[in-house]
Amino acid sequence: MLGGLAAAFRTPDLRKKILFTLGLLAIYRLGTVIPTPGVDYTAIQKCVSVVQDNSLYGLINLFSGGALLQLSVFALGIMPYITASIIIQLLVVVIPRLEALKKEGQSGQAKLTQYTRYLTIALAVLQGTTILTLARTPGRLFQGCNEELIPDQSIPLILSMIIALTAGTALIMWFGELITDRGVGNGMSLLIFVSIISTMPGQFLRIFQTEGVFVFAVVVAVGSVVIAAAVYVEQA
Repeated sequence: MLGGLAAAFRTPDLRKKILFTLGLLAIYRLGTVIPTPGVDYTAIQKCVSVVQDNSLYGLINLFSGGALLQLSVFALGIMPYITASIIIQLLVVVIPRLEALKKEGQSGQAKLTQYTRYLTIALAVLQGTTILTLARTPGRLFQGCNEELIPDQSIPLILSMIIALTAGTALIMWFGELITDRGVGNGMSLLIFVSIISTMPGQFLRIFQTEGVFVFAVVVAVGSVVIAAAVYVEQA
């Protein structure tokens, strides 16, 4: 595996693609920790510490890479795009016009992709509005935490926050398409993968602190076997 990676970096074109992909992924991770303008970051951190042992919030954190609970500019993540893609695929089956576009080949697929982008933006506005509506009332977004997450609740600021969240989703969607076109691998899949693994160091540390060395070693061993098996299957 390391030999293959070294060989890839010795190839100028492939090295450029790998560095381009890593750069966009780094920017993506940076955006997940930048709070949306208008959010009280200190209050957010207090509430996150209150619900960190809740399995539901842990699942949300897992798929958003911690961005959603932080109310960062990338809080909505890639989920609006995934939802829009699923909706378009379902509509293709029931709407003859969309089915005809799918059969047109590359030009029709380009139009379907454009429709997916428009629907992604619409879903981002809807989801961003919903999240901010919950965050405006203490105790609704984070059960058991009554901190005021948005001190200034004026209409212009709320609108600017919705725009920021929507722009964050549009930027992530663009990153995914750039990685697919000019980088290495499927961009959307890589963004989801990075979101999931970004929470793993914290999870491992929590297991070590709460369960002890033996359980931690077992988890690491099982994880290593699973990763090795996945690599073997991919190379076979």
